Amino acid sequence: MKKTPLLNSHLSRVIAEMGHLDRLVIADAGLPIPKESDRIDLALTKGIPGFLETLEAVRTELEIESVIVAEELQTAGTDSKTLFAAIQGVLGEIPIQSVSHEAFKALLPTARVVVRTGEFTPYANIVLVAGVAF
Repeated sequence: MKKTPLLNSHLSRVIAEMGHLDRLVIADAGLPIPKESDRIDLALTKGIPGFLETLEAVRTELEIESVIVAEELQTAGTDSKTLFAAIQGVLGEIPIQSVSHEAFKALLPTARVVVRTGEFTPYANIVLVAGVAF
């Protein structure tokens, strides 16, 4: 059995296959995922699993070089702003780039996979850009 916290075999496999600058998206329950995009659907019910706990689990296995979020995550309301602050706490010094929500959605086809969570906080989506662990 694995020693690391991430137990989802599909998600763990994708992370193991990623190379430098590959992208993985963690999405809220409502993000429109393009039909051509690979998807790992973790959503069970509203809030389960949550965005932040999914990010924390992925962070245990993926070397993250930078991230991209929608600008609206920082301005949409208290819940979104609180989540953005929590993201900053999880990521530490990893650079965060902000783009419009429309530009964010245009990035989806470039991702190796989109991971759908049960998150209901507006704009709770992030592109994780893989780094190298050496």
